[in-house]
Amino acid sequence: MNDSVLGSLVEGFEELIPALNLPDPDDRHVLAAAIHCGADAIVTFNLKDFPSDIARRYDLEILHPDTFLYQQFDLDAAAVAIAARDCRARLKSPPKTADEYLSTLESQGLPMFVGELVKYKDLI
Repeated sequence: MNDSVLGSLVEGFEELIPALNLPDPDDRHVLAAAIHCGADAIVTFNLKDFPSDIARRYDLEILHPDTFLYQQFDLDAAAVAIAARDCRARLKSPPKTADEYLSTLESQGLPMFVGELVKYKDLI
């Protein structure tokens, strides 16, 4: 991942893990890494294992991927549409039409994102 997104590798968070309590102890490393690097949010489908009261203690927001992606349109809709186009273009086995791509994203739990992205269907 660090090859694709420079600076995405978090190291040195391990000592925080024992002090953290989450419904699923196996998720503590995620919270520890977020705290250590000063993240603003954790983006996860697994909302139930990251209670908002615990996240607030560390000034973290817990976001569903659909919410996060939908919010990106307010920051730069063109960049989001271009990124979606580039992601679809990398699908080779099998390739997907724009409609198939949007349908796949919706079936993966991203209905708000798709509702906005569909406006750019001719671009993606």
